[in-house]
Amino acid sequence: MAVLLDTATLAPADRLESFRSAMTEVSGSTRVDLQPGPHGVSGRMELWQFGTSDLFSSESTGVSMVRDTKAARGASPEAVAIAVQGLGQGRHEIGSRQRIVRTGDVMVVDITRPFNFGWTRRGSSTSFRVPIEELGLPLDAVQRAAARLESSPLYGMVSRHLVEMTRQADSLCSSPMAPTAGESTTHLIRALLAGADEDGSRPHEVVEQTLMSQVRVHVHQNLRDPALGPASVANALAMSRRQLFRVCKQADFSLEQYVIGRRLEGARADLAAGPGSSRTIATVANRWGFKDATHFARRFKAAYGMLPRDWRRLGAEESG
Repeated sequence: MAVLLDTATLAPADRLESFRSAMTEVSGSTRVDLQPGPHGVSGRMELWQFGTSDLFSSESTGVSMVRDTKAARGASPEAVAIAVQGLGQGRHEIGSRQRIVRTGDVMVVDITRPFNFGWTRRGSSTSFRVPIEELGLPLDAVQRAAARLESSPLYGMVSRHLVEMTRQADSLCSSPMAPTAGESTTHLIRALLAGADEDGSRPHEVVEQTLMSQVRVHVHQNLRDPALGPASVANALAMSRRQLFRVCKQADFSLEQYVIGRRLEGARADLAAGPGSSRTIATVANRWGFKDATHFARRFKAAYGMLPRDWRRLGAEESG
């Protein structure tokens, strides 16, 4: 985690301009107006890295972020961001569309169009930013979907996911699984936008993308559960195992290999990062969902060409 700004650490006289400057830079706004509370301007901005994507959160007294037409017209975005409203009630204007946003409402952050976003009393917002090349959708499809997000079958799931991700951001970001969390969230956002784009994918393709996003997110959230497998995934997502296998096959996705690969990545990072750790190899294996240490060792060697104990020894030597 990186705390970009916390006004509690600044002198009262410096808070307003420092917050305005930081928010202007990170939000892509051309103007930021602040509405102080009873004790002046206060706010906190945090940023977490998840592989090639990042999660940005801000909480503050009243704020209005404006991007003018001139700046929007010349914009060439490298990333697409999806935001969810946290505390309070805000307003979101993009182009000619105006909307009141309440806790849990989801928005597309589009710097290629003029916008006005903020809240009058204390509020908060979190946005997840994905590089366009990884999102895999053209900008015009994203823009079409922005006006119809609520129509996507994944709207509520994305809202809940971003809220929970923000709540656990510190522990997730410091975990070896941070890139996996970013990847799963990217898949979920792609399916959200595809499901809301009326001129995009055909209905059955949207359904398949939605189901695959749900599978990936569920796997990520339950990776350390030893019982994680086709039966538990199918049951959690209210589908049959046959349907699950069909969806995975059409996406050229091996559920078993995906689960094992992500578990091995997590265990490998744990073994390398803790030469002084009192955890046994069996404990690390169990922590990442492997019921049997021998099976874990065999899988580890097949993936990385050495046994877990040799990898741990190598990490200890390099640290020493």
